[in-house]
Amino acid sequence: QVQLVESGGGLVQPGGSLRLSCAASGSSVSSYAMGWYRQAPGKQRELVARIITGGRTSYADSVKGRFTISRDNAKSTVFLQMNSLKPEDTAVYLCSAGRVSPGDYWGQGTQVTVSS
Repeated sequence: QVQLVESGGGLVQPGGSLRLSCAASGSSVSSYAMGWYRQAPGKQRELVARIITGGRTSYADSVKGRFTISRDNAKSTVFLQMNSLKPEDTAVYLCSAGRVSPGDYWGQGTQVTVSS
């Protein structure tokens, strides 16, 4: 069982940056595939970025070159560095973990709002 708690969301102007954190307890993030998802009002939840146990990462086309997912195994924490933020990045961002791919365990989410 893994408990996930996200933090770091907030209000930022277009072009700004935020770093989201996902702290895991109950098990180390190194044992799981970890992912960041987002869900905007009226839209389907989408996978933004993923990091698997071997360290390989993948990103949605909409965030490639702007977002970076990373993992600190010692702190059992996963990060999402978000740069050059756009209004369309506004959403609730959720952290997820899974043995093979993310989706087995979920945090409660953190709101990111990009607006001037």
